[in-house]
This record gives sequence, C-alpha cells and structure tokens, in this order.
Amino acid sequence: MERAGVLKFFLSSSRYSKTCFLSIFQSDILICRFKKTILCPETSCFMWFICKCRELESLTIPMQWHSSLVDDITAKVSLTCSTSLGSYKVESRITSRFCHTTVKSSVVNSGPNAQSIGFNVQIPKQAFITNFTMNVNGITFVGSVKEKTVARNLYAQARARGKAAGLVRANSQDMETFKTEVHVPPGSKIEFELHYQEMMQRKLGFYEHSLHLQPGRLVPQFQVDVYIYEPIGIASVETPNTLGEHFSGMAKLTSSKDKAHVVFKPSLQQQRKCENCTTSAIDGIFTVKYDVLRDSNAGELHVSDGHFVHFFAPANLSPLPKNIVFVIDVSGSMWGVKMKQTVEAMQTILDDLTMDDYFSIVDFNHNVRCWSEELVPGSTIQVAEAKKYIQNIKPNGGTNINEALMRAVQMLVKASNQGMIDPRSVSMIMLVSDGDPTVGEIKLSAIQKNVKKVMREEFSLFSLGIGFDVDYDFLERIAMENRGVAQRIYTSHDASDQIRRFYSQVSSPLLRKITVQFPEDSVSDVTQNHFDKYFSGSELVVAGKVLPSESTTLNSFTTASADRLDLSLQTEADYLELDAALAQQQHAFTGFARQMWAYITVNQLLAERSMAPTAGQKRKITQRILTLAVEHQFVTPLTALLVESEEAKERLLADSPNDPKQGCCAEPLSVKVVCLCVFCVTVENDPHFIVHLPKNNMDICFNIDSEPGHILNLVSDPGAGVVVNGQLIGSKRVGVEEKEKVNTYFGTISVFYQPDGISVSVSTDRIDLTHGRNNHSFTWGATADITQDRVKVSIVKDSKVMVTVDDKITVMVLLHRVWKKHPTHVDFLGLYIPNNNQYSSQAHGLIGQFGQEPEVRVFNLHQGADPLKKEATMEVKGNKLVVTRGWQKDYRRDQKRGSDVFCWFIHNSGKGFIDGHYTNYIVPRLDSFLPLPL
Repeated sequence: MERAGVLKFFLSSSRYSKTCFLSIFQSDILICRFKKTILCPETSCFMWFICKCRELESLTIPMQWHSSLVDDITAKVSLTCSTSLGSYKVESRITSRFCHTTVKSSVVNSGPNAQSIGFNVQIPKQAFITNFTMNVNGITFVGSVKEKTVARNLYAQARARGKAAGLVRANSQDMETFKTEVHVPPGSKIEFELHYQEMMQRKLGFYEHSLHLQPGRLVPQFQVDVYIYEPIGIASVETPNTLGEHFSGMAKLTSSKDKAHVVFKPSLQQQRKCENCTTSAIDGIFTVKYDVLRDSNAGELHVSDGHFVHFFAPANLSPLPKNIVFVIDVSGSMWGVKMKQTVEAMQTILDDLTMDDYFSIVDFNHNVRCWSEELVPGSTIQVAEAKKYIQNIKPNGGTNINEALMRAVQMLVKASNQGMIDPRSVSMIMLVSDGDPTVGEIKLSAIQKNVKKVMREEFSLFSLGIGFDVDYDFLERIAMENRGVAQRIYTSHDASDQIRRFYSQVSSPLLRKITVQFPEDSVSDVTQNHFDKYFSGSELVVAGKVLPSESTTLNSFTTASADRLDLSLQTEADYLELDAALAQQQHAFTGFARQMWAYITVNQLLAERSMAPTAGQKRKITQRILTLAVEHQFVTPLTALLVESEEAKERLLADSPNDPKQGCCAEPLSVKVVCLCVFCVTVENDPHFIVHLPKNNMDICFNIDSEPGHILNLVSDPGAGVVVNGQLIGSKRVGVEEKEKVNTYFGTISVFYQPDGISVSVSTDRIDLTHGRNNHSFTWGATADITQDRVKVSIVKDSKVMVTVDDKITVMVLLHRVWKKHPTHVDFLGLYIPNNNQYSSQAHGLIGQFGQEPEVRVFNLHQGADPLKKEATMEVKGNKLVVTRGWQKDYRRDQKRGSDVFCWFIHNSGKGFIDGHYTNYIVPRLDSFLPLPL
C-alpha cells in the first residue's frame, strides 16, 4: 500500500506533548496511531480520532484533502465533540388509523464556545406539523399556527428588530425535513419538541407507520414507542428490520386483541457501529406495519367526540377486468438510468396482465408511436411481444405529452365504441414522464383542458413523474381531474421498484362507483363520499360531524358495483361506546375523530383549490382551508407555525413548502438562526460587560473599576445623533471602612437623540422623557407605550424599558429590585444592547466600538491559578492578553437568579480589549457625546 502525503494541522496544546498521526491508504482503511492501532473502514473513525486528539499539540491530516475540506471537517468535529445529546425520544400514538407523533431531543453545549445546535427531523410528506416548542436555558418558545401572511408579518417585524430565528421544512424522497438551528452560549441546555399528525394510508393490505431515526450520534437515553389502539381489533402487527441487521431483534412487540406496543430502546453500546466506535449506527427508517380485523365488507363506523369516521375496505371480491394504456416518455431526457429502470419495471408490470385484461403501449418523444393501434388481450404471446418492443426503445428527441395522451384516450374510446370493453371493467391510462412538454401543445393549462374534454367518466388517468425536474404539480392536477392519482418516482437505485409498487396499488380494482351515505339530518360537513374505484389492499375513508339526535346510533349505507354484482351494505355505531372505551386507554389519542375529519377535509380542499376554475372560487376555498387549519393547528401550504418566546419578544417561523415546479429540492433548505443571545452586549452589576462576538463565536467579559457618580459613555454615535450613557451608584457603606472599595452599579441609564432633542432617562425610581422644556415622568408601577417623534419608549411594569430610536437603535434597561433592608445591596439597572443596531461609521463608546467586530484569536489554553478556571492567551487589536475562562450572570431571563454566561474574562478593566483606558470614557453629563478622537 502507498501512503498518502500528509499535512500537519496544529491544535491548541494542552497537558500532552505527543503527536497524533493518521494515515490514509488507497484501501480507505484508516490506521490511527495513538497508544494503540485502530483499524476502521469508515471515515467516522477519523471523526472519532480528531475528538480523541483534540488535546494534543498536532494532528496529521492527509494532503489530498483540500484545506477548505479540512476546515469543514474539523469544524464539524468540534461541534460533534463539544455538544452532548442527552436524550432522543419518539412516541407515536395511533388510534383508529390516525397518528400523533412527538419527537423530543435534549442537547447540551458542553464546549468552551458559543455554537449552533441543530434539530433536524424528517417527517412523512402527508403529515401536518401541529406544534413545535423549544426550551433554551429555561426560556420556552411555544408554537401557534396562523395564516401564513399573518405569521410572516409578525415574524418580519421581529426579524427587523433582530429578535427572530428561522425554521424551514425541506422536501426529500418520502419525507420532508424539519430543520432548526439555534446559536447558544457554552453550558446551554436546549430541549426540542416537535408534534405532527397523519392518517395511516392502507396500501397493499397494510398500514405502514414510518419513523426516520437519525440522532447523529450516540444517545444515553434513546427510545421509540409506538402505541396502537384499534377498537375493532388488530389482525396483525410486525416490525420489519428496516434499520439493518445491526438492530435485528431489538424492537420488542407486545399486543392484545385491540392494542399493540412496539418499543425500540437500544443501549449506548448497542447503538455503536462497532465495539469501539463512537458513532451511531442508527440512521434510517423504523417501520411498524399492521392491519385490522374486519367483521364484514360493510366497513367500520367509529363515532367519537361529536365526529364520525367510516372505514371501507372490503375483501374477498373478484378483481374487475381492466383496460390499460401505458403512455411512456422516451424523449432524450429519459436516456440512461431513467429509461433502464422504466424498462425494468414495465417487464414486471406486463407479466401481471391476465387474459381478462386489455392493453396497449404508446411511447412518445417529439413523435407519438403505438405498439398496437388497438387494445389487445393480455395473453402470453402479446405480453412477450410488448416486452420486446419496450426493450428496444432508444430515448431521443423532444416531449409531446398532449398528442400522446390524446392518442391513448382515442384508443380507449374506440375500444368502448366497438364493444370490446366489458361495461363493468375499469379503463385507465398510466403516464410515465420526466419533463415538461417541448413539442406540439406546450401550454400546460391547454393540455389539461384537452385531456379533460375527451376523457370519459369511466376512464382514469394515473401519472408517474420521474426525477426532480418534472413538473409534478401539473401531473398531479391532470391525474386528479381525471379520477386518478399521481406519484413521484425518485431516480435512485430502486426507481423500478417504486414504479412496480405504484402499479401494484392500482392493478387490482375490486369495485366501481362507490357511494357512502347517511340518514338525513344525522350528519353534516361530510368529506368526499363518492369514489370512482376501490383497489384491493387500499381503504376508503369518509368522515364528518354528528348532528344532535334522539337516536343513540349512527347508520351508514354503502353502494358499489363489483364484478357481475351490485352491492348495498349497511353498518352502525353507538354514539357513546367508543368514547367510553377511549377513556379507559392510557395511550390512546382521544381526539382522533375530530382531527381526522379536519385532516381529510383540509387535504381535499387543497386538491380542490389547485383545480379551481376561477379566482373567486379559489379565494373561497382558501378561506375555508385557513379557518380549519388554524382551528386544528395544521401547518399547511397556506399556514405557518409562529414560535414565540413567552413574552412574544423573539419569534421563529415554520413554513410548509408550496412544492414549486420541481416539487422538491435537490438539497435540503436551511435558514441559519440568528444568535439566540439576541443582545450582544450585556451590562450588569460591578458593572460587568458581556460582549457577544458572533463572527468569532465567543463571549468576552470585563469589569469597569470606576467610582460612584461617574458617568460612563456606552454608545456615542454623532453620525446617528445618538448617545447612551450610564451613571454609577455605589453599594451601601454599612460597616465599611471609608477607604475600602465599594461595589458599583448603574443607577441611571440615559438615551439622548440629538436630532429631535429628546432624552430618555431611566433610573431605579422612574422613567423621564424630556423634549425641550417638556418633561414627562413615568413610574415603574404601570405598563405603558410612549412615542415622541422618532423615539419609542415601552415600559413593562416593574420589569424593563425598551427605548427605540428611529427604528434603528434599541436599548433595553432591566430593573433589579433588592430587599430594601439589605445591609449593602441597592436597586440597580442592567443594560442590554442588540448586535443588529444600525450605527453609523462614527460609533464608539465602551459598547459602540464593537459595532465593528474585532478579530480575536484564543490559544495556549492551560490550567490557571484557580483549578476551576482555565487561562489562555488572546490576540486582539494587536495586543496579547492573558484571559481567564469564567462566567458572569445574565439576568434577562431570570431576574432573580440570573443564568451563567461562560466567557473569556479580560482583566484590568478591559485593558487591551477596549480602545484606550476606561477613564477615557468618563463624560461630564448624561447627554454628553464622547470627545473625538479618543
């Protein structure tokens, strides 16, 4: 084996002086030399090794890795090594086919620096997010669903003040990714909790519940619980090993007649990819499949919470014969893997045809060709000929979708007119395409109209869109308008299996013209209750509201046409029986019927909206969707989840994707969250300053050792005409020698806006607003909002004051009350200034100077004189400073106890970190600007 070249990458030194070497060979086997040899065929070994070697002087990294890649890798490793995932728990409660899932995760920033912590969850595409909460160091952000425009406006307002973060859902194959990222200081604990709801879809005889598990690392407390309650009884339940052989047999199942519980709880050791690995093997889909008992073909009727749900899934019926025309795109864009996988799928699909079925094939590029101009029976000979034809297709040219669909419909019409088609058979077109029309009629709306015009009521169109560049929205509309459905096929290794699975779902029609009805005046707001077809292994669901009645039972009547017979079925349900049973179930979802009705209704309205012929109709449907989605807290394409802190001062926005032309994204979308520590500068007692430097990802602390009565300039911005000054007060001198140093605090904070001649002076006693000769005084005892020209003052009773100047500069002053009989302590003020204030280039002051963030480098980390506090060397503004790792109190969240903020402490009143000496910032009056130059 030949060794790769290596590049020395130096890390901060610590108590070891050894060198850690890593070599990569052509076989991609890593040999890590550090006291012992580790053979690991995974790049995760490299990640583990850097974590192990972080305290060493140097690390050898392969030369062939570009420096930018090395930076990226080490940054990710730093995050991995300095955050700990305490718990990751998923719980799903499925009741009568409706599922409520909760995902909870707890993370601690255990590193020495502030950093971004992410929470990514993939959820099924058909699910609606119903809530998301986040707790950061005891501050809870709570979600509420609002109309999207309302939510975005509120979010934009918060974002303009630097008080917003962002979330986004991004599309992937069968899932959508819910992502959030929050920037927090060291030692922070973050708890995430996501809720979503979905209706279980029965396909090929089973309900399949899928959970995408990707914790990203080993988790001390990892657990998945799936609770199923089906009142009619559970026929079967299984947990296929979709996570791989590594976890074979680890999912535990207990079940009874009507309940099942699946628990997946691998230990920390069981999660490891290998015995000594520090990476998790949990990365994939965890699946639970089940089906229910069915007493008869009449279906099940469940009544609960003033709503009903009717499930209809008859079995033991002979399949109806089918007439099917396969319309296959063979344009140039289908060349390669797409065509190969389509051909593979068609070979299997054609073998499924029987002598009772009739079929033909239309393939198209810029031209349209027919394998047979007429439908032919699915005999062995005809199928063999069709397979040969498919095998010899060579993709090229443009895309003439309109002409191809016209030809397919004409074929079905001709067969029907000539009496070739059994009146009870099912006629369908199956379109497979990967792109937009480029030849013939290319206007999508015109193609829709043309197809709808010629399609007969008994015909159905099913669309398969291959790849990311297909206009899936168009394929879905054209299918839904013509009594079919659409399916996206992803160009992965199993694309041919995806096509086959979709065909299997629609290849065995059992019933036609199904109608579910209820006695007059017994129900209202009924969802779709007329269905064109019922396919074997699926299920039809109708839901609605139950009207008040003297009767104690609800009846349903179902009619349908089967092979050679017409069906009329009836079932009933007691109004109170199910609610009584649900009350006895510990893990049942008691509100399932109400939420399921809303879920079905919203989805049907979204489909109607996409096909609304006029703007007026679309607006009416839109309003109905908004009303339901907000009432039932569903995040839909028309609503958004606004996540707010308890005082609504910080906001996050969770949006549902509108599924644009391509329908999904090649890369997941993400919105980086602005630093959750919204105010970059904190000033409290002593007074101590905490300056957050977002670019450097760290917090810097320093104290100002001044005297009571001194006025310190905090922000001096002649360009903006704004000055912020603070006057110091001292602690009580009870029992203190005259020469002994006393603690100092801010007793008054003043904000002066020179252009309008307005001054706001906040003291521990009152708030004064002065404009010329006019003075207005307000107490801390009442909440108030005051606007004077371009200055806004917002007072929160006995808590804080927000001063905003010209919508560009904001200052928050926090009131700290102490026990009045305390021997030394006095009331004082805390000051918080956000990092997004729009200063001019002339801004300076103890705080204002950090509007332009300095470059900072911390190195030479070592043990300090205090064993609990490490020391290091800091390079900043051309100075080398000895700094100490410590913490200061931040009282914004908890005004009584405060929260610890870990930071690098600058000694000697910030000397070397601030410009000049702290005495340069002492000014004569509360409205004085800082003399320039400093």
